[in-house]
Amino acid sequence: MKCLIIDAVHSSIAEEFSKYMQVDTHMLPTQEELAKLIPEYDVLIMRVDPAINKEILDAAKNLKVIGVCSVGLNHIDMDTAKAKGIQVFNAPGMNANAVAELTFSKMLDLSRHTIPANYDVKVNKNWDKYKFVGRELRGKTLGILGFGRIGQRVGELGRAFKMNIVAYDPYLPAHVFEEQQATSMSIDEVLKTADYVTIHMPLTPETKDLFNAKSIAEMKNDAVVLNMARGGIVNEKDMYEALKAGKIGGYASDVMENELAAGGLTEGASFDSPLFECDNFIVTPHLGAQSTDASRDIAELIIGKVKEALSL
Repeated sequence: MKCLIIDAVHSSIAEEFSKYMQVDTHMLPTQEELAKLIPEYDVLIMRVDPAINKEILDAAKNLKVIGVCSVGLNHIDMDTAKAKGIQVFNAPGMNANAVAELTFSKMLDLSRHTIPANYDVKVNKNWDKYKFVGRELRGKTLGILGFGRIGQRVGELGRAFKMNIVAYDPYLPAHVFEEQQATSMSIDEVLKTADYVTIHMPLTPETKDLFNAKSIAEMKNDAVVLNMARGGIVNEKDMYEALKAGKIGGYASDVMENELAAGGLTEGASFDSPLFECDNFIVTPHLGAQSTDASRDIAELIIGKVKEALSL
């Protein structure tokens, strides 16, 4: 058997699978490149790029298992995979704490102006604490859109900061909100109530452009939005206009709508957005699961699932 790894994953995956099969690595191939590579492989280990379409799966004559070292599966044609008997395994929950901690990192950065203050000291050589008066999280209302594993961990951390937790998730029974000490609300209620709104939902036709001029207008004028889920849930043009107009207090994101456009993950690729003009916008390049701890935990889960599927 042969295994193909196409993204940066924990080294333990290659180490373990090499005991049973040939393991090759080809980092971040395009869809066309992968379609040419895939026919001879039994196992594919990946994260979220490239999207696995019908053409790739049709070319995958020997493929038995896809191990996805992330949570979402919306980048894989699951219907075709199922029809071809290809098992697809992901790692739900393994990155929950990593994403939750990054959420609070951004929340604190925006609240206490740490990024511009750091720039002012290190680049401008200024030492002026009076320029950067922030606000505390204590006593503020944290609205969580999507109350799964990540959302619930965010709520847990929020309670440690003495925040009031409100959440939206139509798929959860009432007792989950009670157990998590969170008030269940509709999206509209969350937007009107929360001082901080953090997004932990999948990108679907229903959630695309969920944050637009109309929904942003319903929020408090000093509210902060955090998108730790998928680009496209926030309409970036409308968010830019809201930030420029001072309608909301800030926007922090770990994702962008076109983050993979023009080879956004390839060496030397550049990336730009009008949002970069806004001082109250901070962004990271999809770092949510990028911790050594999450990578190790995800690898352990995927190794176990693949070995079980192949009876290794």
